[in-house]
Parts: sequence; C-alpha cells; structure tokens
Amino acid sequence: MADPKGFLTTGREVAQTRPVGERVRDWNEVYVPGSLLPIISKQAGRCMDCGIPFCHNGCPLGNLIPEWNDYAYREDWSAASERLHATNNFPEFTGRLCPAPCEAACVLGINQPAVTIKNVEVSIIDKAWDANDVKPQAPDRLSGKTVAVIGSGPAGLAAAQQLTRAGHTVAVYERADRIGGLLRYGIPEFKMEKRHINRRIEQMRAEGTKFRTGVEIGRDMPATALRNRYDAVVIAAGATTARDLPVPGRELNGIHQAMEYLPLANKVVEGDFVAPPITAEGKHVVVIGGGDTGADCVGTAHRQGAASVTQLEIMPKPGDERNAGQPWPTFPMLYKVTSAHEEGGERVYSVSTTHFEGDEDGNVQFLHLIEVEFVDGKLTQKPGTERKIPAQLVTLAMGFTGTDVENGLVAQFGLDLDERGNVARDADFATNVDGVFVAGDAGRGQSLIVWAIAEGRSAARGVDRYLTGASSLPAPIRPTDRSLTV
Repeated sequence: MADPKGFLTTGREVAQTRPVGERVRDWNEVYVPGSLLPIISKQAGRCMDCGIPFCHNGCPLGNLIPEWNDYAYREDWSAASERLHATNNFPEFTGRLCPAPCEAACVLGINQPAVTIKNVEVSIIDKAWDANDVKPQAPDRLSGKTVAVIGSGPAGLAAAQQLTRAGHTVAVYERADRIGGLLRYGIPEFKMEKRHINRRIEQMRAEGTKFRTGVEIGRDMPATALRNRYDAVVIAAGATTARDLPVPGRELNGIHQAMEYLPLANKVVEGDFVAPPITAEGKHVVVIGGGDTGADCVGTAHRQGAASVTQLEIMPKPGDERNAGQPWPTFPMLYKVTSAHEEGGERVYSVSTTHFEGDEDGNVQFLHLIEVEFVDGKLTQKPGTERKIPAQLVTLAMGFTGTDVENGLVAQFGLDLDERGNVARDADFATNVDGVFVAGDAGRGQSLIVWAIAEGRSAARGVDRYLTGASSLPAPIRPTDRSLTV
C-alpha cells in the first residue's frame, strides 16, 4: 500500500487548466504543462490497495492500477511505466481521452471523491517519454506470417503493435492521408496534441510495423485481393455510419455531420489549410448531441470565433449524484462539465429538433425545436413549447449506428453482421470468413477508446493463435463482454 493514511489526509486534486481567455486563442492542450507532477505522488498515495480492486473490473484493459499507483507514490517512474504498459499499449491516449470508468469503480469513490487514476496514468507515461523509457520492442525472430490491419484507430494500432511484437509482418491500411483514425481527425488538438500519436507511430515503425495511407479497402483495393495477399486480416475500420436527422430542411447548406466538421479543423492545425472549408467564425452555431463529440464541436466552435454556441440534447439533464439504477461500481450518467463547456455556450436539455429554416440562397438560418418529456416510458412532445433559435452552422453529433457497408468491404469479404449491424465474430474475434478477424467499433459498435485498445489486444491474440496454433499474447476481454461504459 502506498500511503496507509493517504485517503484520509489528502484530498482529490486534478490537473489545472489554462485560463479560458488564453486557451481559446490556440489549439494547444487545455492543461497547464507540468501542473500534475508536483501533486501526483500524493494523489497516487490516496489509493487504498483494496483487497478487491474494483478499478480493475471498471477498466476493460484490466490495468494494474494499485501497482502503478504505488510506484508513482514512491516516484519510481520507470517501474510505474512498465506496469502501465503491461496492459495498455497507449496510456497517453487513454490518460487524456478515456472517461475513466476505473474511477467510477474506485472503492474510495463509495463515499469520497475517487482516486485521480486518469491523471496518475497520464503523468506516468509523460514522465516515461521525457525520460526516454519508452523504447521500440522489436521481436527476436520473425514468424514468416503476414497480417493486414484495416484501420489505424486505437483498435487497429493496438492489434498491429501486438502482432508485430509477436513476430508477424504487419501492414496497417488507412483510408485517410495520415495514420491515427479518429484519434487523428476526430479528436481536437486541444484534447490531445497529435505529437502523441506521431511518436507512437515512430515507435511502431522501429518495431517493424508498415503503414499504408490513402488506401480504402473495398474501394481503392478489393477486399479479396487483400485477403489473398496476407495470411490474416484484422478489420478495425470503426463504426462509421453516422446517425442522421431526417427532418424538413436537412438539405440546407450549413448542416454537417460532426465528422465532416471536426477533421477540417485538425487539418488546419496540420498545415493543410490556412482556414477550414467549414468554419464557425462569426456564426450562430448549434450542436445537436450532448456527448463528448458534441463537446468537441463546442470547443472547436469557440476557437473559430463563433458568435454563439448552443448544444442540444434530447435526454433530460443528468443529475450530480448516482441514481438508484446506476449503483457503485457501475459507470453512472452524471452531469459533466468538460473544458469546452467551461469556455462558454448554452446547453439545452429535453428538446427535439422539428425542422430547419433557411434563406432564399438555401443556407440554414434557424432551428425549430420543441420540448420533450418521458410519459409512460415514451418520449413525448410537449405542446406549446415550440420555439426557434438562430443557427447558421449546425453539427450533428448523435453517434454512429454501425459499420459502413457502402464501400464494399463487408460485401466483398462476405461478412456476416449481427443484429446491431456490426461485423459478427466468435470468441477469438474471428468472423465467418476464414482468416478474417474484427476488433473495435466495427465489431462492438460505437464505444470508448479503452474498449478499442482492449479489443485490439484481444483480437491480436486470436490472430496469433490462428497463425501459429498457440499464443502468449494477453487477452483482456471476450467479444461478449459488456458494461455500462458502452
């Protein structure tokens, strides 16, 4: 146990954010650089090293949280990094982007603020990079087997790294112009600077992983040709079919899916554009969807100089405390104020969009909405609550419904889908097609980054067993594992 009295004597402290007026003028991460290290050892000392550490169950990766908390408390950063990497290929990603279901399951969180597990995690890995403790782990010998990974998001990268380290020759195919998937183009720079992706890619290149950008399997290359070229294939293409809003006026200019809007802002930061083709500058912006992607749109609009930002959510406003239906250690739906919400804008709950109104040139100008409520378990409109709000840019951030079947990948492989529209798989993450496996959102449905990494690692074990008859790679989860974190 780190500090036997830590949870009694030390209160919870989290990372400091830069002043709003400063950070909305740039795209750097919102946190004060170096603000965690002076406090993080004491924060790690709040961990009680529980007899049954429920944080393990809360984390899909099974992170060894009490162990690296103890090392962080003692400031043995090298040992902490080793324990952290034992279960997680990319802790700098999860430490910045994961909603931390581990903290929701923390035993201390029953009656006190939980241990700052996420902040400890990101401090350990950042310290490891600064100390040059993160090095390539090339295999001792090659197996002679080849694997193609379709998609370079967290699931694809995790699968690729595990399989490369197992001795297989791995090539990652990415349809975008850069590696990273939604980590690259779906996550704004202010939440995670892309240098963190770049140095992991360089580590993976040094280990032997190959990367092919600008190639969409199913369109640019037939799926059958890919399968014939490699001994095994891992599909980690994500759940890319965005949920739409089929109401009158949807065809108006200025209404975009979030994943049409957010990548353009990231491309400006990458230097591809001087200004984004879709911008919030000077406009009244409405974001439809109350989740993290919606918050990303809010923060992006602030930095582009929006005249106003309004975020709409069809569900009621969550409470500040757990309700009876979400007891500890499950992941509760609580009211959350992200860094983007701290920067301004209005959040409106229990409303539904009825239609859009445009000008004579076909540009959206107003959004019409109505209040809704649950009556006998059904969502019902409240008569007399209709109103309209200005909207010159609307982003749809309502989630994703399944795998893209339009590009030909599903049909060309001949893949079976499950009842939710995802690629079906067995206990080894294998599809109905021999030698073809699936990991991440493509098989699981829209989920969290921590689930994607866990699935990538587990699918890699299934592939390794398929190719060699056995595997020493760890398998954190099974395809049927579910939790309230989804």
